[in-house]
Amino acid sequence: MQGEDDIRGVRPEVAISWHRCRDLYHVDPWLSEAPAAVAEVAHRLEHDVVFAELGFRAAAMVHEVANFGGIVTVADATGRILAEWGDKATCSIAAGAGLAPWFCWSERAVGTNGMGTALETHNPVVIRREEHWCQAFHDWSCLAVAVRDVVSKEPIAVLNISCWRSDLPASARGWLANAAAHTQSRLRRRARDDGAQLVAAYNHARVGSTEPLAAVDTSGKVVIADDTASVLLGVPANAPAVNPVVRWNPRLPAFVDAARYASRQASRNPDWIGSTQIFTHLVDEPTPIGICPVFQYGNLVGHLISFGAPDGETLPDAEVGAHTQGQPRRVVGVRESRMVLLRLPEVALAEAEGNEVWLSTDQGRLRATSSGLDKLDSELANAGFLRVHRRYVVNLSRVREVERRDRGELVLIMDDKENTIVPVSRRNARAVRRVLGI
Repeated sequence: MQGEDDIRGVRPEVAISWHRCRDLYHVDPWLSEAPAAVAEVAHRLEHDVVFAELGFRAAAMVHEVANFGGIVTVADATGRILAEWGDKATCSIAAGAGLAPWFCWSERAVGTNGMGTALETHNPVVIRREEHWCQAFHDWSCLAVAVRDVVSKEPIAVLNISCWRSDLPASARGWLANAAAHTQSRLRRRARDDGAQLVAAYNHARVGSTEPLAAVDTSGKVVIADDTASVLLGVPANAPAVNPVVRWNPRLPAFVDAARYASRQASRNPDWIGSTQIFTHLVDEPTPIGICPVFQYGNLVGHLISFGAPDGETLPDAEVGAHTQGQPRRVVGVRESRMVLLRLPEVALAEAEGNEVWLSTDQGRLRATSSGLDKLDSELANAGFLRVHRRYVVNLSRVREVERRDRGELVLIMDDKENTIVPVSRRNARAVRRVLGI
């Protein structure tokens, strides 16, 4: 990978990682060892529970791992290795490359590797020998899986198995998948409890209040909203979404940015409250909102958002508009073993089929490298693309016609080669009409 973009015979996920290492992170391929990790990294108390759970799972599998000369490591979201177990001889060799506690194995630090690349993706990752970006690590094979926050989808930790000059056993993937699944299950239960707490806080705040009110989680998704707030946000009214999987996306980037900024501020200062102005789905003028964080046992679970009642610190404009910055200039598709780098205007729409996302493009139908439609939707939300259905994200500039069917439902006819017909869900119809001016 010395400058060529056509990499034959290399798995797409590895080639994409190589491109990140070369073009974004500028990692030296001749690096001989991992750098020391940052001395102190702030994280939530809940993350300590995840580290402990993964440590318990790792310790339970250490005998089997040591039998084939492997080592198992637990690292945090920055790629900092927290603990290591396994074959003593392999641990000694690993120490020479910095594959040991208190060294950093993010992609930004050492390029393509099991732990760092798993933190960049949403699937288990296998990196074999020469697939490592740095030549010094070509004797290693690694398998890693990241554990992610079920609300924000941000990584919390990563569990990894490494072997030196030998192949990973077939059973390794099952071990890691089982360990990650148990930990994610605990996080999902905690997130549902947090959602119930948000609904309780919302109901308490509704007593004696006349202002429109909504409760959102730390990532800005709506857990519950009253009749007026639901119209402003474009979500169903009085429909509690305790389970994080079914929470409502308001489709208002500035609103989401404000909630996420509030989460960062409240995590540092539990007494923080804030206010700002946002554009909503109902009116063309900005609407003032007040943001009040909600805690459970000292842990931030979300915010109450009141409309027309600003109070507290005014959010910086740069933070509220942060969603518009850093948008991708290209979308990456895959055709057989090749990556196709697409300019945004070349992409007409994205369609979810099971666990895969397919792109309708000027270069034909391509599989997207994004691991899910939600992730691609988030990346393109403020770049002229809109989620119009649970299965479809469309490029608004590629909509040729809008048709109203007999029962009032909308369909979009795209200007791709097939003139694809895309249904618009009732939930998203208002947003489609607004952005298309119809």
